[in-house]
Amino acid sequence: MRLPIPFVKKPPLVAVIRLSGAIAASARGNTLSDHGLGPQIERAFAKGKPAAIALVINSPGGSPVQSSLIASRIRRLAAEKEVKVYAFVEDVAASGGYWLACAADEIWVDPTSIAGSIGVVYASFGFPELLAKHGVERRVHTAGKSKSMLDPFRPEKAEDIKKLKRWQGQMHEVFIDHVKTARGTRLTEAPDLFTGDIWIGQKSVDLGLADGIGHVVPKMKEIFGDKVRFANYGPKRGLFQRIGAQITGDALAMAEERAMFAQYGL
Repeated sequence: MRLPIPFVKKPPLVAVIRLSGAIAASARGNTLSDHGLGPQIERAFAKGKPAAIALVINSPGGSPVQSSLIASRIRRLAAEKEVKVYAFVEDVAASGGYWLACAADEIWVDPTSIAGSIGVVYASFGFPELLAKHGVERRVHTAGKSKSMLDPFRPEKAEDIKKLKRWQGQMHEVFIDHVKTARGTRLTEAPDLFTGDIWIGQKSVDLGLADGIGHVVPKMKEIFGDKVRFANYGPKRGLFQRIGAQITGDALAMAEERAMFAQYGL
């Protein structure tokens, strides 16, 4: 049994929080949510008095609200504990994934990382012709004319699309403000910066979306020394996930997540 030696200073500790997966309010599959991640994030900031927090991000995005809640929690704790936060992008930090990256004081990417997609998307399916073909009649009765807007079983209405575009514009402005606040003068004035486009590796650095090329272990050793210690945190996995079993809900969540990653060729 090794006994602690008094008055010997331990090497710096970096708490590594892995944020991998799509972002959603539900806790299905590998999705990221504030409710699911909250306890682990709180522990990462509190346990062992870390010298820094490292966010390892691999996310195609998802829920704007959950992205905001997770990022706000990280910024609040960073201010309370006076701890610097570094983000390291693996395959992708796009849309909500980049929102999470902006919770860090510095963002580091791989030469092949995908970053950006600062925009808002709504995707759905429409089935009115399929129902009509099979003799199925859709019956909807509402109190309030907007209660059934964007119903996938009814034809789209121009007024519904107009409302949706307005809401998306409002969300987009919040996203842009979040990025501008986080990145400040490091951002360039490139005209397509907030169009929803994505950039690879060094190009994201050139635009000010990231601070440089770097990976978590060598970068943390460069800053805190070769003896730096690491403690890993991330979402808790249930019994079924640990043994590899999948129920219907998890299978659907995985399919949705794969579709989101597929947007970026991953």
